[in-house]
Amino acid sequence: MITEFGVELGDGRLLHAYDSGGDGPVVYWHHGTPNIGEPPEPLFAAADRLGLRWLSHSRPGYGASSPMPGRRIGDVAADVAAVADAAGVTRFTVMGHSGGGAHALACAALLPDRVVAAVSVSGLAPFEPSIESGFQWYGGMADGSADSLRAAREGRAAKERSLAAATGQEDIGFQAVDWAALESDWAWFDQIVPPALLMGPGGLIDDDLAATSAWGFEPAAISGPVLLIHGAIDRMVPAAHATWLSERIAGAELRIIPDAGHISAMRQGVAALEWLHARA
Repeated sequence: MITEFGVELGDGRLLHAYDSGGDGPVVYWHHGTPNIGEPPEPLFAAADRLGLRWLSHSRPGYGASSPMPGRRIGDVAADVAAVADAAGVTRFTVMGHSGGGAHALACAALLPDRVVAAVSVSGLAPFEPSIESGFQWYGGMADGSADSLRAAREGRAAKERSLAAATGQEDIGFQAVDWAALESDWAWFDQIVPPALLMGPGGLIDDDLAATSAWGFEPAAISGPVLLIHGAIDRMVPAAHATWLSERIAGAELRIIPDAGHISAMRQGVAALEWLHARA
């Protein structure tokens, strides 16, 4: 059973948090964009088998969590520390999907004494360092995904105009295997996207602005174990992003999954939990 609770922060913000309870190793879940922080129900059975405890929160601007305009990816570390403190948790692993991948890596970099190991699934590479290294950040992205992130790169007003003009017919890069996952084993996403947008698109906008701006940490600063999982045919966030990260995080393990896309890569979630459990 998941317990929901609020965490008041020193700056007056409130975070909506989730805790499955128990005394097993903790996996701190970092949700995608746009989702709420509810831990991933399709992985509950595996977590129970391994004796793992879920902890998570909705990022600022999503669900009942207060907005934090101008937040950076790295700002998540302080929020995670506050939730973990409130739950009485000292050390934990982290796991993130899509927009949550970078946030999981931020915790690994900025909370090295607390984060034991990190998993990022279908996550982005940072924009500016990637471009500087000659990496084609938008290379291989579907037009809808690339256009949305280009708008974010131009700033809040451009991102708001982009959202207002969206028809819902844009090619965001989901493959047939992703749609199949959304209609079967990962239909759970249909439960967490609508509530993420109940208070408007602020959380989504802030996520994309943060993703395309300076992250507030360097992936190369991560010293603990890292697993990067990515679908080989992902067109929302191409697998080259995970490859770039793997080349800059010392000792990172890279798993490119043949015939997997952005959502269907989460079918590797059980293997990811087993990997985390072995290092917890």
